[in-house]
Amino acid sequence: MNRDRSEGEGQSPPRSSLPAISLGDFQRLIREMYLKKDVARGVEGTFMWLMEEIGELSSALRGGTHEERTAEFADVLAWLTTIANVVGVDLTEAVVQKYGSGCPGCGQLVCVCPDAGKP
Repeated sequence: MNRDRSEGEGQSPPRSSLPAISLGDFQRLIREMYLKKDVARGVEGTFMWLMEEIGELSSALRGGTHEERTAEFADVLAWLTTIANVVGVDLTEAVVQKYGSGCPGCGQLVCVCPDAGKP
């Protein structure tokens, strides 16, 4: 079913019947598939691909179908993961260190930071 889900923004989409994959498993999968090419391309070239995918995600968010948005989120995550692999960052470790104890700004599980600031 191709349909724009803008009317349901903010709501969780239906759960997929696909198997779950952890962030660490995804990073290993991307590393196994692409690391040789990614290292040869380098951080700068890989970053440019990430920026292109972010542009495509932006377009999909403004007027794409749910399926297009889903594909673009996956592409952005894959290219971000690729850069992490090239520079040797373990994404699971990074996420746990930064967000594992709650909001990095206020320290709460549910953020109470002022809306005008980050995060």
